[in-house]
Amino acid sequence: MGDLPADASALMSAVLESILYGFSLLMFIGTVWALSYKRRMRDINRPIAVVAILLLLASTVHMVVTIIRIENGLVKYRDTWPNGPAAFFADVTEKTYLINHALYIFQTVLADGVMIHRCYVLWQSTRVIILPSLLWCSNIVTGIRAVYGNSQATANPDNVFAVDVEKWIIAFIFSTLATNLSCSGLLVYRVWMIERRVAKLRASKSHLMPIVRVLVDAAALYSVMLFGFLICFLTASNGESVLSDMALPIISITFYMVLIRITINCRYYISTASTRRTTEEMEQGHVQRYPIRPLEVHISQFTQNDNPSSYKVGNEDRPSTGIAKESQKDICT
Repeated sequence: MGDLPADASALMSAVLESILYGFSLLMFIGTVWALSYKRRMRDINRPIAVVAILLLLASTVHMVVTIIRIENGLVKYRDTWPNGPAAFFADVTEKTYLINHALYIFQTVLADGVMIHRCYVLWQSTRVIILPSLLWCSNIVTGIRAVYGNSQATANPDNVFAVDVEKWIIAFIFSTLATNLSCSGLLVYRVWMIERRVAKLRASKSHLMPIVRVLVDAAALYSVMLFGFLICFLTASNGESVLSDMALPIISITFYMVLIRITINCRYYISTASTRRTTEEMEQGHVQRYPIRPLEVHISQFTQNDNPSSYKVGNEDRPSTGIAKESQKDICT
């Protein structure tokens, strides 16, 4: 086991999770605004809205269960649980532990499924998502097997790093990490290729590169968390409980930040296109209202007589568009 006691890691994870949960709640409010601002109810992307709500519900339930778990371990069963609070938080068969990890599996599978769907929508090809889909199925199998293994642990109920359970958890981490990296790579590469093709035909600022940056940021944030999670399991550190509790709000945050960025860019693009189209229509209407007429140029010629006090002024009309020439002379004294 690691040097960090189980009760201390549980308390630390509760504090960090609550901070991240508050931030994810603000991001959810921003997501609702991005999806519904100046839109009618029927125009809202309902599947994405449902996913956002499910992520919020999973994070909220996980936060509530974490609070109950802290209260049970440090207050309710402090004096009655065998070997005290540290043994309570180390017990992998305890109900709140199983519920929290089941919620983590659910949210991970949901978020990875959304990423695979984005890849399919962007590429419009089933071949591209074959590998991510297989990895996604592996997430489901290994995640369910890990939770089931924890619930049935009898030989070492206080050791999450028992051989039978640890291998399934490590397999789950590898699967979700590979799914995240493959889907993020496919999305970034596709958007970058589209941007590269249209860059030569566009004189305005790019609307796609901000999406690429936020996709990279989201993938990096989630991947760093998964790498830390994996290192904790490989080194048998109790820090895994901290990262597993932090994972749910982090998943929600990465989903919300990508959705908000894409929605804002789409709104800006639509607004710019609408403004450009309106300007073109106004210009066309102006041309139709004021049709182009032949241009006539009046050239004045000044000739000086011998008498310095008198001048002869002559005007010649020289049409520049083929109109018959017309001359007119005026004398000024």
